[in-house]
Amino acid sequence: MAADTKTNTKNSVAEIFKSMDYGPAPEADNVAKAWLNDHDNGEFGLFIDGKWVKPDGRKTYQTKNPATGEPLATTIQGEQEDVDLAVSSAKKAYETWSKTPNHVRARHLYSIARHIQKHMRLFSVVEAMDNGKTFRETRDADIPIVVRHFYHHAGWAQLMDTEMRGWKSVGVIGGIVPWNFPLMLLTWKIAPALAMGNTVVLKPATYTRLSALLLAEVCAEAGLPPGVFNVVTGNGAMGSKLADHPDVDKVAFTGSTGVGQTLRRLTAGSGKKLSLELGGKSPVVVFETADLDSTVEGVVDAIWFNQGQVCSAGSRLLVQEGIHDKLVDKLKERLTHFRVGDSLDKTVDMGAIVDESQRKSIEEYVESARQEGAEIFQISAIPKKGCFYPPTIITNVQTVSRVVVEEIFGPVLVVLKFRTAKEAIALSNNTIYGLGGSVWTENIPLALEAALSIKAGTVWINCHNLFDSAAGFGGYKQSGYGRDGGKEGLFEYVRPSWEKRPRPEPVQLDLKAFGQIVQARPTIGNNQKNEISADGKLPGIDRTFKMYYGGKQARPDAPYARPVVSPNGTVIAHVGEGTRKDVRNAVEAAHAASAGWGKRAAHNRAQIVYYMAENLELRRDEVANRIHQMTGRSMDDCKTEVDLSVQRLFHWGAYCDKYGGTVQETTLYGCTVKVHEPMGVIGIACPDEYPLLGFVSLFAPAVIRGNAIVIVPSEKYPLSALDLYQVFDTSDLPGGVVNILTGDRNHLSKYLSEHQDIQSMWYFGTAEGSKFVEYMSAENVKRTWVNYGLARDWTDPEQGQGEEFLYQSIQCKNIWIPMGDIFAN
Repeated sequence: MAADTKTNTKNSVAEIFKSMDYGPAPEADNVAKAWLNDHDNGEFGLFIDGKWVKPDGRKTYQTKNPATGEPLATTIQGEQEDVDLAVSSAKKAYETWSKTPNHVRARHLYSIARHIQKHMRLFSVVEAMDNGKTFRETRDADIPIVVRHFYHHAGWAQLMDTEMRGWKSVGVIGGIVPWNFPLMLLTWKIAPALAMGNTVVLKPATYTRLSALLLAEVCAEAGLPPGVFNVVTGNGAMGSKLADHPDVDKVAFTGSTGVGQTLRRLTAGSGKKLSLELGGKSPVVVFETADLDSTVEGVVDAIWFNQGQVCSAGSRLLVQEGIHDKLVDKLKERLTHFRVGDSLDKTVDMGAIVDESQRKSIEEYVESARQEGAEIFQISAIPKKGCFYPPTIITNVQTVSRVVVEEIFGPVLVVLKFRTAKEAIALSNNTIYGLGGSVWTENIPLALEAALSIKAGTVWINCHNLFDSAAGFGGYKQSGYGRDGGKEGLFEYVRPSWEKRPRPEPVQLDLKAFGQIVQARPTIGNNQKNEISADGKLPGIDRTFKMYYGGKQARPDAPYARPVVSPNGTVIAHVGEGTRKDVRNAVEAAHAASAGWGKRAAHNRAQIVYYMAENLELRRDEVANRIHQMTGRSMDDCKTEVDLSVQRLFHWGAYCDKYGGTVQETTLYGCTVKVHEPMGVIGIACPDEYPLLGFVSLFAPAVIRGNAIVIVPSEKYPLSALDLYQVFDTSDLPGGVVNILTGDRNHLSKYLSEHQDIQSMWYFGTAEGSKFVEYMSAENVKRTWVNYGLARDWTDPEQGQGEEFLYQSIQCKNIWIPMGDIFAN
């Protein structure tokens, strides 16, 4: 007991602890300032080809500490010449680095990890001062994850020949990263890129450049060869210059959805690979069966970690009605003990917003909610000096409110109620985003079902914002595509071994004119002849094939048909000329079938595909003759195509229940499960080469992985696909899983690419069509797979049934399930 000097009474220990206040516990900044002074008192150049470069005549940018406003360093605003120099250096280094033995690359990545560990405190302090986030976060979260990624990918470099057999490096990677996790997010790009044999040119965010420059210096110290990793600094336009450079083979971007859409349009038709990790509006779903006290701490991690400047921030709190008020009260009480202040103070819970412009944007969102009548709760104890914003809770909001729909990217939590689990799932998925989410309940079956139902790339159970190099992170819908981390993340930095980097000639694309057609007219006078009967005495009976969607044949919406003509000019048949309305009808049918087909047992899907192979083989001669009629190829060659198509159905049938995912070996005490989920509805435009085999090679992998498709068969030779109507019907394929539209490939691809409810578009046609598909996909950030007008050999197993078909058919979801009832207590 302690005596109170004023009242001369004794206070209990509990009372003393209640009245105690935190004293400051600042982390020394001397090591960071010493590093800055080592570089001409904080005047940095660019890091290119293993050395510092300071070109003359460049504008500069002053980096400031968001918590204090103190100037930290001066960096260069690079120009096109600097991008050219960095890319040239990376291209030259690639010739050697890509041929470096796997073990040697593994040693280099291991060395980088070790050297970062040796400088962990320097990295932690620099990151906190540059970004405004707390030193505790950089020390305990950011930098350890950075180190873990380099160690983990050293392993992938070592194992590339076995674990990534059939794949090779891409080339020069252009990395563009944001300011919220300056070092961690760039590591997510460069570690897998270097492991797979690529070289990198990195453009860090304008606000936060210092840790990228420090890492470049440390990589050189660790012995990384010159030119393998280069850093160029500049404004936002610098990123576009890097992405547009002809010698950049892949662009890896993390940032806003708007900028991601711009990059997709900029790189369309260029042959560059592109991965996008974009915005989010992640739901935190709390059921009545949740442990509320642990949930409160989980919500703190979900939304106020890194000042809410997290793409996967749990910014939408969905609470079951019976516990809504209680949980909100607990959160408000928790915030009264929340400390906001200087990022280097180790007693602080939340640091500064990165820049005044971002702080004003957050403030505008909150004021808009206030004007709509929402209730705003904020703590008042924040520093007067510096770029700070109080942790905020907004209640009494509508599902259409701006603060509910749009990404605020700040420490602002919006709260909504739900009654049933189905309503919770509907609210969770009522967003254009799909990056992350979490489920809170002690009922694990409920948690798992909810996690599988939420359309997001990562779902945490009873936790939020956990990351590890062994589990890929990335989004669904307008949160982008591609993954950072895990084996799934390696595919972003490789291409099939047989494939050369596509370098199509520049295409002048008229977006309005693309795909416009004039329907067929009477064919008299152009040397086309109608087919005659078998005895040669009677005119053949006119045959017009219908389209196929919703499990039945359907006439085209517009009464137009196009002739299918043999090599000798004979009109074999007519097929429908599809239009925008046919696309609409087919997509609706596909969506109606998609959910049920995706949830079918994989074994059941396999049986259906095997039935297709069985029924196709029964009609071998008939189908081969049809190919012969259309193409003029020999009957033996046509029969071989049918046989290969049967084999390919068997191949993909075998994969129905053998590509569902895996257990990830993360650092979590628990279980992290990777699930390969279907994309949803895929639009497919088939090539003219091998009209049956090309069709089967594309539709089968999509269907076996649970997708529904709208597919356009060969424009010149569509009858082989239409002959499969009866094969589908007699193989128990549910209606709407495969929908076939005939007509002009580009005309139909135009409307498939523009359709908001198509999740992915595969196009095998012209270079112009490939550019259009990629450009228009930016509208809803759908994934694309195009051929840039280059043919492939569909008879070759590598080209016609490689792992890339599976990769394009699925999206990865990682579900994190922590444990701790027995041994972690």
